[in-house]
Formats: sequence, structure tokens, C-alpha cells
Amino acid sequence: MKKIFGVKKEKEPPPSIQDASDRINKRGETVEDKIKKLDAELSRYKEQIKKTRPGPAQEAIKARAMRVLKQKRMYEGQRDMLYNQTFNLDQVAFSAEGLKDAQQTMSALKSANKELKGMMKTVKIQDIDNLQDEMMDLMDVSNEIQETLGRSYNVPDDIDEEDLMGELEALEADMGNEADEVPSYLQPEKEEPDLGAELNLPSAPTGHAAPAGRASAQADDEFGLPTVPQAYPSATRQ
Repeated sequence: MKKIFGVKKEKEPPPSIQDASDRINKRGETVEDKIKKLDAELSRYKEQIKKTRPGPAQEAIKARAMRVLKQKRMYEGQRDMLYNQTFNLDQVAFSAEGLKDAQQTMSALKSANKELKGMMKTVKIQDIDNLQDEMMDLMDVSNEIQETLGRSYNVPDDIDEEDLMGELEALEADMGNEADEVPSYLQPEKEEPDLGAELNLPSAPTGHAAPAGRASAQADDEFGLPTVPQAYPSATRQ
């Protein structure tokens, strides 16, 4: 059957914008190389025309130069046309990329919108308001509990503030008087009383003790020392 009817050929996919742009750029480079070769040939003919005298030879060189110049102008026109095509393809490619970006943005927005709708179904404004009211009630109850626990015991409620202020001033005055008094550990020490003067005891003798033999012969003076013997008048005269 295949031999009779043949095989259906698969269609080649159409070229993309990038493929067409690359192909046109290659053609433009080829044309540009041809233009450079023609420029070099024109420069050579120009030098030959300068060196050749006017006449048939110079006219022949000029004719060849005119032919090369026409080819150059033709290639320049093709190059400009190819550049215009490349510019148009670039614009189309830019527009296509912009549309692709817009499609992706729309897809992302649709997906985000779908997710937000699903989330909004689980979150309700009324539930949030009720939760806030419950939190406020709990805070009020907590404050009342703290105030109750911090209440002092056995403190009458009918205490006059003026009486409290009077007691506070009296306490401050007592504290000031105590601060003016010098404590006992900072007072100077008192001199100890003389027990000998109080009991009228004799003072202890000073100096050396007199011998026992002379104690009876000589008397002691007021200081407890033996008195100096006085010389007799007869002994002094002799």
C-alpha cells in the first residue's frame, strides 16, 4: 500500500522568529563581505587611473570602475533591505516576548486569585471580631484578678489621708532627732577614776631602801629618804 499510495510526508514546523533573524543576519554578513571586496577593487582602479595618462587605457579603467561601483551600490541596497528585515523581526520578537510575559503574568494572577479565594473561605470577618471581643474580655478579667490578688488584708477602708500624713511627718521628725544624737560608740572615752585618791592611801616610796642598822638612828624626810646629819660646832672649830 505504501508503494502504491506513497507515504505522507510530515510537515516541517514553521521557522521561528529567531531562526529567520539568524538566517537574515548571515545573508547580511555575506553581502557585507562582498561590499568590502568591491571597495578594495575600487581603490586599486583609483590608483591606476591616477598613474595612467588620459586616453583609451584610462577610459577602460574608468569603465571597469563604474561597473564595480554599480555592483557595490546594488549590494548596499540589499544590505539595507536585510537590515530592515532584521529590525522588523526584532520588533516582532520583542512583541512576542512581551505577550508571553503577559500570559505568564495572567496565569500567575489567576492562580493567586484562586488561592486567595480559597483562603478567604476559611477566614471570616465576623470570626475575627468575635475573637477580638473575647480577647478584650479575657484581659479585663485578668486585670480584675490581679487587682484582687494585690489587695492588702486587715486594712480599714475609712482611713483618713490627713491622719496618715500627720503620722508620716511625726515619724520623719523622730528620725531627724535620732540622726542629731551622737551614738555611744562615737562618743569619747571617759577617764577612769583614781582609786588611790578616793581611798586616801599613802603614796609609794621612791628611791633605795635604807639599811636596817641606820633606820633607827636616822629619820626619814618627807620624801622617805634619810636626813643628812648636821655637823657639831666643836668639831668645826677644831
